[in-house]
Amino acid sequence: MRIAIIGTGYVGLVTGACFAEIGHTVICQDSEGVKIDILLKGGIPIYEPYLEKMVNENIKEGRLSFTKDMEEAVKPSEVVFICVGTPPLENGEADLSAVEMVSREIARISDSYKLVVEKSTVPVQTGEWIEKTIKVYSLKNNEFGVASNPEFLREGSAVEDFLHPDRIVIGINSGRAEAILRKLYTPIINQQFNCPVHGTCPSREAIPFIVTDIKSAELIKHASNSLLATKISFINAIADICEKTGANIKDVAHGIGLDKRIGRSFLEAGIGFGGFCFPKDLQAFIRIAEKCGYDFRLLKEVERINVGRVSLVIEKMRKGLWILKGKTIGILGLAFKPDTDDIRFAPALEIIRQLMKEGAIVKAYDPKAMERAKTQLPEVIYCNDPYEVAKGADGLVICTEWDEFKNLDFIKIKNSMRRPYLLDGRNICDKEKMLTLGFEYSGIGC
Repeated sequence: MRIAIIGTGYVGLVTGACFAEIGHTVICQDSEGVKIDILLKGGIPIYEPYLEKMVNENIKEGRLSFTKDMEEAVKPSEVVFICVGTPPLENGEADLSAVEMVSREIARISDSYKLVVEKSTVPVQTGEWIEKTIKVYSLKNNEFGVASNPEFLREGSAVEDFLHPDRIVIGINSGRAEAILRKLYTPIINQQFNCPVHGTCPSREAIPFIVTDIKSAELIKHASNSLLATKISFINAIADICEKTGANIKDVAHGIGLDKRIGRSFLEAGIGFGGFCFPKDLQAFIRIAEKCGYDFRLLKEVERINVGRVSLVIEKMRKGLWILKGKTIGILGLAFKPDTDDIRFAPALEIIRQLMKEGAIVKAYDPKAMERAKTQLPEVIYCNDPYEVAKGADGLVICTEWDEFKNLDFIKIKNSMRRPYLLDGRNICDKEKMLTLGFEYSGIGC
């Protein structure tokens, strides 16, 4: 099938590359010319495992191309995916201006049937507005369909998640739209393709294909992210209780997670969640509920707990080091999670800002995210490796759980520090081992 992807951010680029990988012809468009220029030169504007190789191979095979021209992308395509950004407005609502602009352009350009699919995370009832917008601005009154196909991609494992998903959700209002999307996803549903991650598909069991109305599909996305965020804030609240009572959050989380009704994932205590999805979607869902007349106080508390994690880290630093002014603090990890270079809403950046307000000197290292961080925090001393960060530092904070940090030579780290104070913001170290090595160790809830 011929597909247009509008927007080449994390969602759009992964979606386009993966559809090309399973045999479709895909053209990706973006109004940000810099992104397209990078892609046309064989580069990639984001870091995501397996993505760069997959993009370049599908370009060579002729299944994947890029353009700045909306008309070039939309006109020959039967299916158009809207993958543009929906950043938060000052009041927390999602900014849908890019979605509306794309809908108007599709209406203006189209001269044949198009199935317009919202892939961006949008508030419930957005599909209705897309449909209305296309009808109002269509110049030729062509037939079209609208559908919702929410993404459930985790940065750092987005290719894996797209090709081997837990489920595929589509919201439709016609049989024609369902048939098109089912055909589009058939290789993934049946797990019948050469997998760039595993070589072969790890499972031959059919992937659940959930068909519902558009509003329900839109709501599934916000509800899913909000529930996962709730699990994180819940375990962080339990971690605070553990610290006050002498319990160990690692043991508590393990005991909770063995219950099949709960599960172990997203029960890792730490400095809170970041990234572009959870904070933004949580705020947006709260505002959506308010518009519907429901006060979602549960999610407001989830947000309050998460925002408070940065203050918790600073208080721990004060408790461990007393005065922060003039102290050299090392930060290990800038991305909001491992295996990505995304620093949007990353807790590490806010921790750094607070430390600098206190007068601390900050050194930092991240395997992938330093170039992005430099644009926001040029005052930080960026280092080539963790050992350079630790040299002469009065304290060290682990902010991202990169595998690289789990396998450090901690004796070398300790010996190079001015004072061996370690705040393990992701609980990746063994407390007893760190104490034995001579560190002043502080974890989260343990």
